[in-house]
Amino acid sequence: MDLSIFGTYGPMLLRGFGMTVMCWALGTVFGMALGLAIALAQRYGGRALRWPLQVYIEVIRGTPFLVQLFLLYYGGRMIGLRLDPLPAGLVGLTIYGSPYFAEIFRSAFRAVPLGQIEAARAIGLTEPTIVRRILLPVGLVSALPALVNFSIILTKETVILSIITVPELMYQTQRMSTETFRYLEANLALALFFWGLVEVISRVGRRFEARITKHLIERT
Repeated sequence: MDLSIFGTYGPMLLRGFGMTVMCWALGTVFGMALGLAIALAQRYGGRALRWPLQVYIEVIRGTPFLVQLFLLYYGGRMIGLRLDPLPAGLVGLTIYGSPYFAEIFRSAFRAVPLGQIEAARAIGLTEPTIVRRILLPVGLVSALPALVNFSIILTKETVILSIITVPELMYQTQRMSTETFRYLEANLALALFFWGLVEVISRVGRRFEARITKHLIERT
């Protein structure tokens, strides 16, 4: 093992890691926001809205991310949708993650005690207020472990963005491998970077969960 090559390729790997973190963070935030919107639309929308959303969820969850990304980046050009690699990657991650986040939020909303919602309606709270004051904070406690878990899964899906030449970590390690033929060092660096990112996400998620739980206990 020749660790001296990291002196030459270290800055390139760090840039790739920064791109990976950015793609993961934006894809997670946008996917979570879209998933929340879908879950709320399913809960409060009529049958005419729920059925198309359910079809969307099943289709996206039932197809590989690689296929979705190819259809978006290459197939989109056939209908006039021309996206650069980075925007296509971010849109792809958002679309891919949104159904999973939607199902997490839907399950979390169903776990909220019905008595709390009925009591809120009895004292005249509007549905938007119930969502903001009851559904979201109470549901978030039960949803947080699943949200963190799927966020971790999304970190690993970012490697697929290298297929459309997004210069993230996988793309940079492949470049390092082809230029130096040092595949062990390149893949070891890839594994260590992702392990570190997953550890940070897990620890932040646990601390956030503890703070939310403590806040809700204090409120009650």
